[in-house]
Amino acid sequence: MRDQLNSDLFDPRTEMVPDFSRGASSSDGDFGFAFNDSNFSDRLLRIEIMGGPPQCRPDGEGCTSIADWARHRKRRREDIKKETVLDLSLCPEEQMLNDIQPDMDGGGGFENQDEEPVAMVEEIQSGDEDANSNESSWSMDCSTVLRVKTLHISSPILAAKSPFFYKLFSNGMRESEQRHVTLRINASEEAALMELLNFMYSNNLSVTTAPELLDVLMAADKFEVASCMRYCSRLLRNLPMTPESALLYLDLPSSVLMAEAVQPLTDAAKQYLAARYKDITKCQEEVMALPLAGIEAILSSDDLQIASEDAVYDFVLKWARAQYPKLEERREVVGSRLARFIRFPYMTCRKLKKVLTSNDFDHEVSSKLVLEALFFKAEAPHRQRSLAAEESASLNRRFIERAYKYRPVKVVEFELPRQQCVVYLDLKREECANLFPSGRVYSQAFHLGGQGFFLSAHCNMDQQSSFHCFGLFLGMQEKGSVSFAVDYEFAARSKPTEEFVSKYKGNYTFTGGKAVGYRNLFAIPWTSFMAEDSLYFINGILHLRAELTIRH
Repeated sequence: MRDQLNSDLFDPRTEMVPDFSRGASSSDGDFGFAFNDSNFSDRLLRIEIMGGPPQCRPDGEGCTSIADWARHRKRRREDIKKETVLDLSLCPEEQMLNDIQPDMDGGGGFENQDEEPVAMVEEIQSGDEDANSNESSWSMDCSTVLRVKTLHISSPILAAKSPFFYKLFSNGMRESEQRHVTLRINASEEAALMELLNFMYSNNLSVTTAPELLDVLMAADKFEVASCMRYCSRLLRNLPMTPESALLYLDLPSSVLMAEAVQPLTDAAKQYLAARYKDITKCQEEVMALPLAGIEAILSSDDLQIASEDAVYDFVLKWARAQYPKLEERREVVGSRLARFIRFPYMTCRKLKKVLTSNDFDHEVSSKLVLEALFFKAEAPHRQRSLAAEESASLNRRFIERAYKYRPVKVVEFELPRQQCVVYLDLKREECANLFPSGRVYSQAFHLGGQGFFLSAHCNMDQQSSFHCFGLFLGMQEKGSVSFAVDYEFAARSKPTEEFVSKYKGNYTFTGGKAVGYRNLFAIPWTSFMAEDSLYFINGILHLRAELTIRH
């Protein structure tokens, strides 16, 4: 019976693939007691620590802040780019044919790192071995081995946490004879790798500072230890966020594994930047200096406090022209990275015309964006809401309306028999509630006869100052001393018919900066206007209409 049980349990034909997707949790065993203990190990891990230029120290070593870590990592990247790639043909042939061959299955595919992890499997030698010797000087780039560390490891524990080690320990029929595994790392990675290996046993880290955690995070990505990446991500999220740290998190390598494991950290960084720079007009100089990843995080927010989507478009072009003075580079960045964050369907038609003639866009790209925006504007309101709902679950939010300072309007223009326009303004119940006791909200500008106008909704006192009420006003943008005679009419949809009902008619000769309207549009107190049984909110929306006609 026992023989049968053992035969089933260890049947080599049974393939047991570990679940690498699970993160570290309290249910995972703590095998810290077995770390580097020969009694609980089945292999020796030989870590060859390679020499490098003096600046190749751990990114976190000597760093007291995120800014220090970022500066050091940037220098390392630049140094690595400058290094001359050594031709392998210059290495002695017998070294390339040495029985210590790289395990290409285990060491490939880490495109986000400065160097790929090099793994080798050796047959264990008879006799005692010097753990600190430099007996194997073979190197893929003929570098010098500074020192060697040898650790007792448990292959099941490492393989359960890392696809890298799983592939390394299951690479062929000679597995039973291969007990000496060699890893080659840069000296800058030593401390982080030791922390990582210890984590794979204990599910804990001894480091707590952001620079040190980032070093471990990079090592965990390199050796595919998703649970450690998630652990580092959680610890980093619990540290105070700063603009520097948020931008650094968004600049981390973006392999598929890292994108999944560190998604909560990058999401938190985006939310932090979006909240900090919610009103870009208040800190324009600081925002103009942000890198591309920071601008994308800010523009992705629905809560961006900005006058209109026209202003978003103007800001994007201003930033792009400052950061990318070369036209071809700017077109590439605007077209492939930034255009998706501009919500063209909520731009005015006058501004969309300018998009078509802008040099900052490839003509094919701008034509497609404008056409899509115009089709959206032409859709029925229920269809627009449906498109916005579909987009809300995706990364692309071009049909989602932001919380603009100036509310979007729909405008129908007529040239004959008289110059006339009909303007539609919708306000949500929450927006109206926020006006109490003395607030106001403005519409985006619209044009008639070449002159700019706007609507403004107010919470104000009635004529006798006896109660608060809802007022609607029509204003002309200030432009010189132009005089304009206009007939106007205000209307609102009303229950039970839900048709537009005229509320006020008048005429006025406008001069720049002047406004006219009615302080109590519905002739009721504010409390009645905002009541649950109000006649004027249909599915939570107040529908307003203004008709303007030029008088001759």
